[in-house]
Amino acid sequence: MLGWTATEPGAFRLLDAFVDAGFNLIDTADTYSAWLPGHRGGESEALIGRWLRESGRRDDVVLATKVGMKTASGEQGLSPAHIEASLAGSLERLGTDRIDLYQSHTDDASVPIADVLATYDRALRRGVVRAIGASNFTAARLVESLEVSRATGLPRYESLQPRYNLADRPGFEADLAPVCREHGLGVLPYASLAGGFLTGKYRSPADLSRSPRGGRMEARLNDRGRGILAALDSVAKRLDVAPASVALAWVVGRPGISAALASATTREQLEELIVGASLQLDAAAVAELERASG
Repeated sequence: MLGWTATEPGAFRLLDAFVDAGFNLIDTADTYSAWLPGHRGGESEALIGRWLRESGRRDDVVLATKVGMKTASGEQGLSPAHIEASLAGSLERLGTDRIDLYQSHTDDASVPIADVLATYDRALRRGVVRAIGASNFTAARLVESLEVSRATGLPRYESLQPRYNLADRPGFEADLAPVCREHGLGVLPYASLAGGFLTGKYRSPADLSRSPRGGRMEARLNDRGRGILAALDSVAKRLDVAPASVALAWVVGRPGISAALASATTREQLEELIVGASLQLDAAAVAELERASG
């Protein structure tokens, strides 16, 4: 949301409040927000970089960004040349000398895995990257990448960033979760609130115009989606918290989850995330949510 629906003054206040509350992982990508007219990608990184310079809080945060998705100029993929150019651009926009977690935003089958990992190896040896991760990989390709690392001694992906939330469960749970458990990978789910759907903001077609992201929610307004919202409402009412807090708590509480990624554009939304990060759901709440979302 940074550089898109969260503009600079408000974003700076949110980032300050986020770190003040004891949190530290900030995740972005070189392509955010290339989908907006006039944007090229990197706007989010540039905003975060300005905040880091103004706040002086670089050492207080774990900084994660990504490479591989298409930018407005059409550049994409994991070729060595593109990774090196994108990494240099990210470092410049973020105004930092290192990225704590550098992630392949999506797989690129056109480039040999060893070439991708060797490029990351050079960045790790230079100290401009501290660890590497993967996002949007299939289980088969993630396993193949880990095997190449084992066989060659090249650095391995230490984390996976999958889409995972109450509304989007099978893709991760069935195939990717076992791989992450077996190999000890950290898991950082994105879209932990399903793009805002799990906050209860979108309950009817009339609600879709309430946000720039509303058009993406129409497919979720079905019997299953309404059932998930009803379960969230029920648990939230019993625990006297917001549905967003419950949805985030469910992700954070799942086995093997290292951190849940979620967006906020207002202080009220941030407070709901702060509550959700430490909220303990009882067995009855978990069972009710998983019956609705299974």
